[in-house]
Amino acid sequence: MDFSWTEEQEIWRRTVRDFAQKKIKPKIREIDTNKKIPENIIKDMAKLGLLAPVVSTKYGGSNVDWTMACIAAEELGRADISLAVPVLYLVEAAWGHIFNRYGKDDAKEEFLPKVTSGNAFLGIAVTEPTGGSDIVGAAKTIAEKKDNNWILNGEKLFISGITESKKWGGIHLTLAKTKQKVGHKGFSFFAVPLKDNDHIETTILEDMGRMGISTGGFSMDNLELPERYLIGELNKGFYYAMEGFSAARILIGATCIGAAEAALEMGMEHIKTRETFGRKLGSFEGIQFPLSEHFTNIESVKLLTYKAAWILDKMYKENKYTHHDVSIAAAMTKLRAPIYAFNAMNEVADWLGATGYTKEYDVEMGIRGVRSYSIGAEGTMNIMRIIIARELLGKDFLPYRQ
Repeated sequence: MDFSWTEEQEIWRRTVRDFAQKKIKPKIREIDTNKKIPENIIKDMAKLGLLAPVVSTKYGGSNVDWTMACIAAEELGRADISLAVPVLYLVEAAWGHIFNRYGKDDAKEEFLPKVTSGNAFLGIAVTEPTGGSDIVGAAKTIAEKKDNNWILNGEKLFISGITESKKWGGIHLTLAKTKQKVGHKGFSFFAVPLKDNDHIETTILEDMGRMGISTGGFSMDNLELPERYLIGELNKGFYYAMEGFSAARILIGATCIGAAEAALEMGMEHIKTRETFGRKLGSFEGIQFPLSEHFTNIESVKLLTYKAAWILDKMYKENKYTHHDVSIAAAMTKLRAPIYAFNAMNEVADWLGATGYTKEYDVEMGIRGVRSYSIGAEGTMNIMRIIIARELLGKDFLPYRQ
């Protein structure tokens, strides 16, 4: 076992860190307050190859592997503790990969170069208002074939990038039923453009955190899509979605690592200089012991995350592992990363005392932002536990099995 980084990975980390610390970190309060990521940051990310970086160079991507993608996610999380920029990054990375892998050539040529150049947004739309985690049982969005086109009707909610997609253009990979009464075997994936479409009505929600990227939903009323917007094979959409979710969960682990380490560094700087009762705060065991616990927890998440990325790389490059191996590794990463990151940030706020409840320190943005990952983004904590148990015990023990 070799835990060292390659020279290429070291250079990549230094490059992304230098960019993120200089260009993104000074702007995160502005991003949080103005509720948008400045266009120049998006364009600079594109120039560095940070938009949908796993996508083929044919479409303007960097064609990096998942370990490299995680390194970039970690550095973006370290710079933007609010997690707005990391959310944009991971959504386009994970779902750009799925579109690159399964989309039709003419559709990819239409959208992917715009995404990788920062001129369009690419997102994911699976969750429905009445569904939540029950993607299959509660799904009501349907797609029906009409001549050579598809007609979509339904609604999606809690979707990232609604405002961005309407403004910039682009697509959301949208799950819809194409065959009834066969469960997860009856779903297909479609590329749905939101901009300038009379058959789509959008809604914007007011989140508590990660303010720089919008959250909302959209409804489709007899939305007509050409055949080229069907992604991959008919009725295989559920499997593509699960593949994308696993990749996204690994990237979430990496962004949580970066944000949590940034918070701990902020806290350590404070406790090494702040004095109370004639001693530095850092000299009290009541401070040292939690610090040791949180540092160890984040280090354990780092090991889980990069092992999961390594397994994903091995699956794609060497067929050494299966989707089941990736699924359990990604779920374990997602189960631990948001909770440990939130706990570390919350602890740092305690060390800061009264100022920890103000906007003088950036940690409050991190607390608000990382909470979205444990509430539901890319799957709730209990869904992660179900996935892990399913892989350990087998599908006969699924709690929702009919």
